Amino acid sequence: MTIRLRDLVACFEGVIPSIIATAAPDGTPNISYLSHVVLVDDERVALSNQFFSKTAANVRANPTAAVLIVDPRDGAQYQLYVAFEQTLDSGELFEEMAAQLRATSTQMGLGEVMRLRGVDIYRVEAVHAVPSTRPRLKVPSREAGLQLMTVAAITRKISEAVDAGSIVDAVLDGLRDRFNFTNAMLLLKDPTGERLFTIGSRGYDRSGIGSEVLVGEGVIGTAASERRPVRVSDMSRIRRFGSAVHASSYEENRTRTILLPGMQDTMSQVALPMIAHGSLRGVLFLESSRRLAFTKEDEVALVVVATQAAAALALAETEAGEGQPSEPTVAAEPVMAGRQFRVVHYAYDDSIFIENEYLIKGVPGRLLVHLLRIYLREGRTEFTNREIRLSEELRLPDIKDNLETRLLLLRRRLEEKAVPIQLLRVGRGRIRLEVAGSAVLEEAAD
Repeated sequence: MTIRLRDLVACFEGVIPSIIATAAPDGTPNISYLSHVVLVDDERVALSNQFFSKTAANVRANPTAAVLIVDPRDGAQYQLYVAFEQTLDSGELFEEMAAQLRATSTQMGLGEVMRLRGVDIYRVEAVHAVPSTRPRLKVPSREAGLQLMTVAAITRKISEAVDAGSIVDAVLDGLRDRFNFTNAMLLLKDPTGERLFTIGSRGYDRSGIGSEVLVGEGVIGTAASERRPVRVSDMSRIRRFGSAVHASSYEENRTRTILLPGMQDTMSQVALPMIAHGSLRGVLFLESSRRLAFTKEDEVALVVVATQAAAALALAETEAGEGQPSEPTVAAEPVMAGRQFRVVHYAYDDSIFIENEYLIKGVPGRLLVHLLRIYLREGRTEFTNREIRLSEELRLPDIKDNLETRLLLLRRRLEEKAVPIQLLRVGRGRIRLEVAGSAVLEEAAD
């Protein structure tokens, strides 16, 4: 029976290293391990060209080779008899493989060492199964129609959402309930474009709301910087950045850094850039404790979800900014019933501590202080996005395209910490500050 390359997709996931055998002009054999073998089409494979000078020299003299690939699910081995066609140093396939290599190598601290130098394209002339006494795994065919229906159901929920918070929830709940992808998070781009911040997550023992990832760092950061999906099917081959660090209130108070949520036993990860109107909005990230948890078909489906989410968030931001201003609710004086509590503001980084517990810093911290000052001075409890953007006191950067998500980040962080200050969305482009007790705002020098 003829073996088709498309039937061996699991062998190209990089879980078990492949081997290439070449021969010098005098017949001397040479064996090298390959970090990446990628399925190009039904007749070709691509091999990453990084260090193998002897292999390259042999191929130049004798353009035929043998490649051994292994199915990680049952250990079945296959020999590919290949002939060299060309080397690529640019183009879509090269950029895709380079991004994948950068994502994994940065997590091992080898970002520069493991730079892709070229992609060698080989035509596959024959495929043979290596004889084995073990029965081969029969892989059930994927129901493409069912997967399409699942994507349609999630995107419909996203399109029905009316604000940034409900859009984020529609994405994460849909992935969990429809796809059974239980561990996921959604990160949005910082106004500077240098960082991503977590705005929602599912499946972790802590939400990590407000945690940050540098653009270009690891799987998530690489998906953002390269603006293309990154998928890793076996994390046991690389060291996950920050996996040994445990979150605690003490660490947050000391470092003013919220740690990214994660799994200690993660095996598979996939990160999808969220792009709308040509601009990066954020990254949708999923992980699993199973090897090969995300297939190429899953990746394609998730790209659709991520793209729909990006467009919906962009529209929600625009509509929130265009909301008609209303007369803010004004009390004769702030309601001071309840116990007194301290809110400390450090101006140099706009970090906020409530009752000695770190809350947030940066623009969201500045927003909270601004709203609290007005509340304590005037008794006002309701505000509009429009007046916040126009406030000279705030000295906000140009964040007209993500003020709504900044307020969402602040609102969710307040909820998670269960502090006496809460921020509620009461309409399109309108928010309400609720203070349970007597707030004392202090300005700290450093």
